[in-house]
Amino acid sequence: MDAKLARQKEIDDWLPISSSRNAKWWYSAFHNVTAMVGAGVLGLPYAMSELGWGPGVVIMVLSWIITLYTLWQMVEMHEMVPGKRFDRYHELGQHAFGEKLGLYIVVPQQLVVEVGVDIVYMVTGGKSLKKFHDTVCGTCKPIKLTYFIMIFASVHFVLSHLPNFNSISGVSLAAAVMSLSYSTIAWGASVDKGVQEDVEYGYKAKSTAGTVFNFFSALGEVAFAYAGHNVVLEIQATIPSTPEKPSKGPMWRGVIVAYIVVALCYFPVALIGYWMFGNAVSDNILISLENPAWLIAMANMFVVIHVIGSYQVYAMPVFDMIETVLVKKLHFRPTTTLRFISRNIYVAFTMFVGITFPFFSGLLSFFGGFAFAPTTYFLPCVMWLAIYKPKKYSLSWIANWICIILGLLLMILAPIGALRNIILEAKTYSFYS
Repeated sequence: MDAKLARQKEIDDWLPISSSRNAKWWYSAFHNVTAMVGAGVLGLPYAMSELGWGPGVVIMVLSWIITLYTLWQMVEMHEMVPGKRFDRYHELGQHAFGEKLGLYIVVPQQLVVEVGVDIVYMVTGGKSLKKFHDTVCGTCKPIKLTYFIMIFASVHFVLSHLPNFNSISGVSLAAAVMSLSYSTIAWGASVDKGVQEDVEYGYKAKSTAGTVFNFFSALGEVAFAYAGHNVVLEIQATIPSTPEKPSKGPMWRGVIVAYIVVALCYFPVALIGYWMFGNAVSDNILISLENPAWLIAMANMFVVIHVIGSYQVYAMPVFDMIETVLVKKLHFRPTTTLRFISRNIYVAFTMFVGITFPFFSGLLSFFGGFAFAPTTYFLPCVMWLAIYKPKKYSLSWIANWICIILGLLLMILAPIGALRNIILEAKTYSFYS
């Protein structure tokens, strides 16, 4: 028995998430900022143009409040059983829904989210590099997006071999700073440009059906922007904890700081971007701002650096899952070679998918509705109800049900709008162009 426990401990010390528990509270702040403020922020003015002023503002603010609430639930539930920590999303799922069911509910969704985000980021990174190249050197021979995605991936073939969350905190800090910088550039340059002369705030789709479908897919885009929950428990797992000073204190402080930064990034960009360009805004605000060239080039480079960090934060739990399966189920020896091979295969896989399907903005809101809505908006609430069983019609009960209903609506509606957009885009698409 002791030998078995010792081996278990050895494996836990080797796995990326549970290996180092000496993080400071500000680590959690910038890991959270990196995970939350995705490249989704650049698409927010476009989402606003599909939602309109009233609904747009309401949905942005509501999402901010609901996701902060569910984030608080996750942080609370991390250590609700004394002496035990739920280091991973699916461990919490197993506690709430039972051993087998918990895995089947949480793992597929979490994988779709994390792998989906990594693929989106491959494409985003490649596109921003291409935009940088085209902005800096307008007269050069154009290079295919495929090659830029490969260039971007090359960074990850190196960075993926950092063993755990604490070792990527430097990468993550750089990314968090960058996200603030390019958000500020995006709204600052918009203000500088001023309100366009022929600005319109109406819906741009000509037909009612078009307007409705666009509205739905914008919901998915907003949901995608608020999707840091899949890595919350994994980030909290790196914070040390004692009965007197549980990890939720420092973690919560980090989350609050992160959310203030998120608000500073999201609201100015969404509102000012839409206010200046109206419904003519493009689905990436940096494309609407053509000049000054050096500023836009700089912003695109910032996006690249940030996406590098985000990719790593989202890949870490996936690596953890892959390695857990390899070591615990298939009984491989926990060695560096195993890690080297499995992680390279993963990076190659996300790169390949990204190159094959670069019309990812449509897929983004499809994934956003399909997998982000549950993990971000209502799974934490369902677990909370299953575990704490609050009284019927008490405040906690009502709040959770409101979140669940809104989340379910989002999950059903967003993919519908996105599918229509994907179909429209796929008509004109040729593979490996």
